[in-house]
Amino acid sequence: MASKFEKYQKRRLASSYISVVVSIALVLFMVGILGLILLKSTLVSNRIKEKVAITLFLKDNVSKKQINSFKAALEKEPFAKRIIYTSKTQAAKQYSKEIGEDFMKFLGENPLKNGIDIYVKADFVTPEKMEVLETKFLKNAFVADVTYDKVLIGLITKNIKRISFWLLVISGFFALLAIILINSSIRLSIYAKRFNIKTMQMVGATKSFIRKPFIWQSIKLGFIGALVALIGLVAVIFYLDKLAPSLGLLKDYITLGYLAVGVIIAAIVITYASTFLATQRFLNLQTDELHY
Repeated sequence: MASKFEKYQKRRLASSYISVVVSIALVLFMVGILGLILLKSTLVSNRIKEKVAITLFLKDNVSKKQINSFKAALEKEPFAKRIIYTSKTQAAKQYSKEIGEDFMKFLGENPLKNGIDIYVKADFVTPEKMEVLETKFLKNAFVADVTYDKVLIGLITKNIKRISFWLLVISGFFALLAIILINSSIRLSIYAKRFNIKTMQMVGATKSFIRKPFIWQSIKLGFIGALVALIGLVAVIFYLDKLAPSLGLLKDYITLGYLAVGVIIAAIVITYASTFLATQRFLNLQTDELHY
């Protein structure tokens, strides 16, 4: 009989551990997916921003040597991501190709100007910073005019702020949900051992001595749950990489590293805190309160 009871207890304990690991893995998988979206959304928004260019039209009296010197100076600027120079001759050829005829035949001269397209780094693509750059370039002796798509930059900035805000709200909600669900699973597993906790306390064991094995056990379960969640995330990332290779998910080692470390740390912190609070609760209960 004792053997059967021991086997039953072991099965019950194993079932409890499995349910905790599964709960942790599912919640962390969900949080990991959201974390991946957050990390990649920043990269995607930066790519969109860095496609925006500010164009400088140069004065006709600026020499080729001065243009090269000016271009080299621009490349050293902290806001410059990429510099492309287009001569007035190249611009005329491109425009003629676009409209399907040589416009210079009936104009008799090339009215276009030499231009420099500056593709700005993502941090500088805001209406305020672009306006500062425009003012700066208009004061330059080589520059005749400055143009960029102000409406587009305003829309990009507004939409990215809106998307970022809602992503943070959703992330906060799921983080709270993760803490609640993992905490509930761990509390249930400790609840089954509440009499053992009180017995150890009655024979003189200190709170820290009683709490320590429970915390270590929960951290182990949390770590296993995190590994299971990471396996699921890896499968999703492989699938998404095949579906949208332009995102470069598998090549973005920094993002993947942050994601993996974040999931593991979240598992350890949440399981530690939940176990500490759950054991503390049962340690503070009176013997007659353990039945409720």
